[in-house]
Amino acid sequence: MLPEHIHVTTGEHPAMGGDCRKVSKILARVGDKWSVLVVMLLGSGGPRRFNEMKRLIGGISQRMLVLTLRGLERDGMVTRTMYPTIPPRVDYELTELGRSLREPVVALGTWAYAHMPEIEAARARFDDRDPVASFEKAG
Repeated sequence: MLPEHIHVTTGEHPAMGGDCRKVSKILARVGDKWSVLVVMLLGSGGPRRFNEMKRLIGGISQRMLVLTLRGLERDGMVTRTMYPTIPPRVDYELTELGRSLREPVVALGTWAYAHMPEIEAARARFDDRDPVASFEKAG
């Protein structure tokens, strides 16, 4: 290990001016696929009800949607409003902080969509070269 690498494990990053571990926790929340989809959905149509979101986000389980919404609410990106009706009505909506996340999330999604053919081609080339990767992918 070179002397200039001795500070890498401290968690400090001079460009961020803080603790990388804290930043990584935030990025883990806002970067997971379900959070990205929820932010995009709530950012494009205003408040939504739970079942509507579950229907519109293909493949998400009820439990995963609950966990995702709770995590986003805990981090201040989503508000949950309960109305005292029968049956009870609950709406979810992006906060100002959540709306500020929409732009980078959409930019990342746009980038991924635009480069999907290149990425798929690179994966195919890699899998053709590396039989272990192809085996792991199939398993």
